[in-house]
Amino acid sequence: MPEDRDVLLELLNYANHKHATDLHLCAGSKPLIRVAGKLEEIEGSEIVLPTLINELIDSLLSDNKKNTLMEKKVIDFSFSKPGLGRFRANIYAQRGTFAVAVRLLPFEIPAFSELGLPEIVETFTAKSRGLFLVTGATGSGKSTTLASLLDIINDRYNYHIITIEDPIEYLHRHKKSLVTQREIGEDAESFSQALRSALREDPDVIMVGEMRDAETISIALSAAETGHLVISTLHTVGAAKSIDRIMDGVPPSLQNQIRGQFATILEGIVSQQLIPRIDKSGVVMASEVMLVNPAIRNLIREGKPYQINSIMQTGQSQGMQLMEEDLAKLVNGGIISREEAMLRSLDQQLLHQFLHRR
Repeated sequence: MPEDRDVLLELLNYANHKHATDLHLCAGSKPLIRVAGKLEEIEGSEIVLPTLINELIDSLLSDNKKNTLMEKKVIDFSFSKPGLGRFRANIYAQRGTFAVAVRLLPFEIPAFSELGLPEIVETFTAKSRGLFLVTGATGSGKSTTLASLLDIINDRYNYHIITIEDPIEYLHRHKKSLVTQREIGEDAESFSQALRSALREDPDVIMVGEMRDAETISIALSAAETGHLVISTLHTVGAAKSIDRIMDGVPPSLQNQIRGQFATILEGIVSQQLIPRIDKSGVVMASEVMLVNPAIRNLIREGKPYQINSIMQTGQSQGMQLMEEDLAKLVNGGIISREEAMLRSLDQQLLHQFLHRR
């Protein structure tokens, strides 16, 4: 269906020209793009018809993937457009038809210096073992941060890096490291199965796209414990909440064991949000950085993650940073609005203190 592929190419070209992060196609609505965090209609576009969505599905999905979509009513995949970029897509059922959400990804992996994260985060790439987590809501740039950090490792070390993703987003070239990338559904049945087999593939670094279930969490912790660097993501905001999420993800009978492992092998957590700039020129990163020290290890072991923020407040000299501190810097620097900061804050009282601290 070349004409239908051209429609998608035209829409993606427009989205790229407008520096959009996402494209949405839903029957009964005009095509929408997300620019600087806000959805807007594509100028001069027509209402999307169900026939167009079906034609796009035919052109983008193999027969196996179509069968998966019909069975599960949702599918994630990625694709490339030569000269334009790489894209992550989700097709999902709604009101008797299908809708499409496309995330725009650049071909080139962004340099760490372009992300807006504190320099201390780059030091995690020098670790040879342990667990490092990047957390945040959907669309907060977690995959981009992981790709950028892996690219640094790829540049500097003679390692075997294995990525396990659903779907593969950024393509890594072999540099100093050998980088092998496995996609769930295409190259492996599940995260846990891929992670278990990865341990037999002589890895130095394992990137797990998401810590989705108890089995994946358990294998990832064991991998970090046995001399591998494991990096992964969680859909949480804030370091303490991320620790709670890990514990909530395992059965109560295993929580003491997992808590002890987690306290031993965790090296750090970066939590991030992308926030619209006040001048509407795009988005800016706000982040929280937790570096694990003996005091934090003890709190994790004792099941008291709610006390971690107080340790982080006194750990600024080590490079730690609370989300509220970074939000206050962005507000006081005239980069984001006070209202946006309040919406994104986990502790508005603490944010108020940072906003008025001189």
